[in-house]
Amino acid sequence: MPRLFCLLFATLLTLSAHAEGFISRTLNKPVPGGVAVLQLGSGSEAPQVSYQGKPVMVVKEEGRDWIAIVGIPLTVKPGTQQIQVRQGGASRSQAFAVAAKHYKEQRITLKNTRQVNPLAEDLKRIERELAEQTRAYRTFSPGTPSNLLLDKPVSGPLSSPFGLRRFFNGEERNPHSGLDFAVPAGTPIKAPAAGKVILIGNYFFNGNTVFVDHGQGFISMFCHMSKIDVKLGQQVPRGGVVGRVGATGRATGPHMHWNISLNDARVDPAIFIGAFKP
Repeated sequence: MPRLFCLLFATLLTLSAHAEGFISRTLNKPVPGGVAVLQLGSGSEAPQVSYQGKPVMVVKEEGRDWIAIVGIPLTVKPGTQQIQVRQGGASRSQAFAVAAKHYKEQRITLKNTRQVNPLAEDLKRIERELAEQTRAYRTFSPGTPSNLLLDKPVSGPLSSPFGLRRFFNGEERNPHSGLDFAVPAGTPIKAPAAGKVILIGNYFFNGNTVFVDHGQGFISMFCHMSKIDVKLGQQVPRGGVVGRVGATGRATGPHMHWNISLNDARVDPAIFIGAFKP
């Protein structure tokens, strides 16, 4: 009898895993700076979902039920969070749990002290550039992304991971909001999914920068580039070159810095390339 019970329990676990679907099993990392994949049920029309007042990506998983793919900001504390779901004229709240995650520290020495303590004229520029980039991160176009499991923008080892608490010249600044790859200057940077170029700029901290909208609030940002190879409004195919690796802006040397944003929350790009570490 105990053996039969164990077999039935194992079967139920297997069926549950299969019911979730591959995207859910792969992307569901509900931690601060992570992603929550939430089951929404069936229906002929996609539900409308919001989290912290911002629209959330909704897709149909492998021809099954609708799922919400929610970006969780680094500032969220472990515990219960809520999304708002509207479907068929009815609205409801749906809870999900956020687990704890520890992020390490990184200490960097910069020769250019203005990149640590900007001058008054720098601050005006930084404020203007931040507003411009914030608008880009809040883009929410209706198209479904070409792929949710992403390609690496460059082939090379990961260097600085997402979420590091960063200290520049001993002073704490914002956590590392992306993923860094240690690759030489001039290396081509390729779009991890198809998308539209929605912002190009040369910024105080980020240097030469490109934003690519993959659809439904799923945004890639590449910065510190030596060269930009796309134009504003250009449609970029999956694997299309957007620019070249460099060390512009606040950088100690050439590397590829890649941000992923979901519903205006910067999340760990490692989740989407199978490199996430709990």
